[in-house]
Amino acid sequence: MLLGISIVLVSCKGDTDDDTPIVLDAGILSGGPFTFTVDGTPDMVSGITLDANDLVGSNRGYVITDDAGNILGLPPTLAAVEGVDFDEAGAGVCLIWHIVYEDGLQGLEAGLNTSGLAGDYDLSNSLTVTRNGLNAGMLSGGPYNFVVDGTPDMVSAIALDDSMVNGDAQTYVITDDSKNILGIPPTLEAVKGVDFDGAGVGSCYIFHLTYSGELSGLEGGQNLNDLSGNFALSNFVVVNRNALNAGTLSGGPYNFVVDGTPDMVSSITLDDSELNGAAQTYVITDDSKNILGIPPTLEAVKGVDFDGAGVGSCYIFHLSYSGELAGLEGGQNLNDLSGNFALSNFVVVNRNALNAGTLSGGPYNFVVDGTPDMVSTVALDDTELTGEAQTYVITDDSKNILGIPPTLEAVKGVDFDGAGVGSCYIFHLTYSGELSGLEGGQNLNDLSGNFDLSNFVVVNRNPLNAGIISGGPFTFKVDGTPDMVSGIYLDDTNLTGTKQRWVITDDKNNILGLPPTIDAVEGVDFDAAGVGVCFIWHITYEEGLNGLDAGNNVADLDGFYALSNSIKVTRELPH
Repeated sequence: MLLGISIVLVSCKGDTDDDTPIVLDAGILSGGPFTFTVDGTPDMVSGITLDANDLVGSNRGYVITDDAGNILGLPPTLAAVEGVDFDEAGAGVCLIWHIVYEDGLQGLEAGLNTSGLAGDYDLSNSLTVTRNGLNAGMLSGGPYNFVVDGTPDMVSAIALDDSMVNGDAQTYVITDDSKNILGIPPTLEAVKGVDFDGAGVGSCYIFHLTYSGELSGLEGGQNLNDLSGNFALSNFVVVNRNALNAGTLSGGPYNFVVDGTPDMVSSITLDDSELNGAAQTYVITDDSKNILGIPPTLEAVKGVDFDGAGVGSCYIFHLSYSGELAGLEGGQNLNDLSGNFALSNFVVVNRNALNAGTLSGGPYNFVVDGTPDMVSTVALDDTELTGEAQTYVITDDSKNILGIPPTLEAVKGVDFDGAGVGSCYIFHLTYSGELSGLEGGQNLNDLSGNFDLSNFVVVNRNPLNAGIISGGPFTFKVDGTPDMVSGIYLDDTNLTGTKQRWVITDDKNNILGLPPTIDAVEGVDFDAAGVGVCFIWHITYEEGLNGLDAGNNVADLDGFYALSNSIKVTRELPH
């Protein structure tokens, strides 16, 4: 069954002369053309007639095809043709033919194509049946581009060309850009009364809808793709609900040095090609978006001295807004703005501190021994150095200023041995403008002005080290029997100095003897010294030491030297 047509063929055989060729003739159909709307209502053709005056053929019937010749049905009679409901076939084009043929014709079946007919047959002219779908007309207007700014936005210029509209009922449908139904205004006037600003940022589609019979799914919150029934949708008109646009700033990032010299952002620009909103201004914040200033124009922004803000980072925004805007005040935060507004991208202004570079070298460990000690390998990495003036500063370990060598070569020429025992710090200093407190005897912590200090290099000026001796204490009886010390040991892991020897003193530090080696110390007979107390020391010293003689006192030594700890030797009377 196609088009509700059952296949029945009619035979019309008459007397023929076997020797006379038969020329088949299917006659001429008249009627139509027919145009229907596929809307669920039955559509039949009527008024069709067949001119059969010259009809020739043993068998005859009717053929209904689509416009490509595919056979849809084979109604046997004209009455059967006029009983076909073309609405059920859906939108498209049908052709109605009359056919005559002789026995043995092949291919005359529903589902096949008339181009495949094989045998003796003839087809009449065809009548056209056009099955049009429902037509919702053509909308014009838009696309509309509105700014969501609190001001009502209507599509006043939208229109419907309804010259081809059909269907039992019509309405308008407004959806989002995923075709979710937002509203169903019944008339074009109702559409024009919709305030699209209230829908917020996004896009809407406006459709005209026509339908016949039952239509399910036409409800707010449903989707147009889920409509079910006989309906048609027009093209759609787009309504873009755009956010406010503050434009695009270009320039920077700016990197300034806070050095007392004014710093302005002279090359900043605003691309306002897509700018909208009733009012605009600029806003300068810190890097936490706390509002520092609200310059009204770009010229005012370019007049701001960022050096005066001190070290840190600023953000420059362009702001566009409509209606009331709360929170736009110095000391407030951009995140707390309330109203219809938009912010541009921001331009960064980095307010950098002066940079004195980075020193490398050391720590240096020298021995205060009368030999000059220089920091020959100290170096300055000045790749990020800033500031109008530079110098070096040498302090003690409390940052009291000992010297201010102007160059690295001058630093390398300082003899740290001459400063005596202690520690020095070497700094590089950069500054701009006036700097107070940079004098010998002052302290770095009391400098005042725009300046920066590098890291410091340590110079340790260590004393001579005579090592640590162990053994004893020793106690002997003065009884005429030789008494020698033994087991004395010198730990020389930290020993310094070019000359060493041993010193034996009494308990008043008077020098009694100067044995050159530990073996010589252990060869001394302390019994011969009589009753009393001796001390054994190790001494290290440099050339030029005065006073290192028996009979002198170690307190009177003059020169570069160091004494170890002492070992006590007690000489007692026998009981």
